Amino acid sequence: MNLGSVALSYARRSPLTTLLNVIMLTLGVATIVLLLLLSRQLDESLQRDARGIDLVVGAKGSPLQLILAGVYHLDVPPGNIALDEVEKLRANPLIAQLITISLGDSYRGFRIVGTEPAFVSHYGAELASGRLWQAPLEAVLGAEVARRSSLAVGGQFAGSHGLSVGGAEHADEPYRVVGILHPTGTVIDRLVVTGTESVWKIHEHHHQHEPASAANAKQGTNATGATDNSGAPHDDDDDDSKASGHKQVTMALVRYASPLAAASLPRQINDETSLQAASPAYESARLFTIFGFGTDIIKGFALLLVVASCLGIFIALIQAMDARQYDIAVMRTLGAGRRRVFALMLLESLVLAGAGTVLGLLLGHAMLAAIGAWLPAAAPLAEGARHWFPEELFVILIALGGGVLAALVPAWRAYRLDVAATLSKG
Repeated sequence: MNLGSVALSYARRSPLTTLLNVIMLTLGVATIVLLLLLSRQLDESLQRDARGIDLVVGAKGSPLQLILAGVYHLDVPPGNIALDEVEKLRANPLIAQLITISLGDSYRGFRIVGTEPAFVSHYGAELASGRLWQAPLEAVLGAEVARRSSLAVGGQFAGSHGLSVGGAEHADEPYRVVGILHPTGTVIDRLVVTGTESVWKIHEHHHQHEPASAANAKQGTNATGATDNSGAPHDDDDDDSKASGHKQVTMALVRYASPLAAASLPRQINDETSLQAASPAYESARLFTIFGFGTDIIKGFALLLVVASCLGIFIALIQAMDARQYDIAVMRTLGAGRRRVFALMLLESLVLAGAGTVLGLLLGHAMLAAIGAWLPAAAPLAEGARHWFPEELFVILIALGGGVLAALVPAWRAYRLDVAATLSKG
């Protein structure tokens, strides 16, 4: 007697019940797997993008907003800061490296970042073709930008005002692509990188030609040249400020010169200057804690689905046991021992649990891949869909263990079945 074929035939006797239990287990396992993959990939992505950045210095406001805008490029910055203040900070002996970045425009939703060549080196990016910028309005594309835009070296594009799709284009000041970067798996893959002078040039031109009524209507622009709602950096609108020749950047990425800097530099910047210092490590941990709370709730719901499916398997086996008593008694008279009957009930439950587990694992990975294809910003997270991780083994053990537990009572009843009494009932 082949136990596998008998278990499958028993499962086919109640196809709707079997299908429902498998679907519930599949959805539960898929949800848990998806959240595990997302959590792992998000954590790794946050660490990759923030690696080597000890501090972000920018305008006063929300520290988390500063990190999201300057490190992960997921939010608008709180404002601009004076370049002369940044240069004073660059001379601080507690700082090993300082990289300025200027935000304000985008191209098809990808941010245009005015910065220094050290920004490219910081992310370990190498040129796939072309060269780095050497003059204003020359741009280097991250790998993801180049792939999705189909731009090549020598091509031109116009940046859009603001950091989201739909801003007014600077059609009279087009960028020329001079280089394309190899993929790095970091945020620079989704950026257009150019010199800070390019950002100054475009926004200086923009404000010179902007009608006075439109300039007065802008929200958030003040005498210090803070950002408007789009987060675009501006030169000073105040005449005295323009006469002084002051320039601005959006923020600066800082690397400490020694561990001592971590204890004193942030406090020094926050208390003694008009700038704000925020730690990517601290803010990222806070962000991940908030995110983790939500995923824990969803994981709990997914576990309920797994438990419900195992409970469904248990009820189905109990009911099947009542209907199969005569069959089991006949099997016993034909030579099937108690242990073999016990194993048959366990195997039937494991077949259902195994089917749901395998389908759930495949569905979880497929869902992550679909999210990456659907949302460009989530493309790095979707890389996890191609790999299998040790954490998934625990999901498999939980699902199969639930299947075994669901079968124990029905299997024990089959083991203790009184053959003579059952056959006498017909």
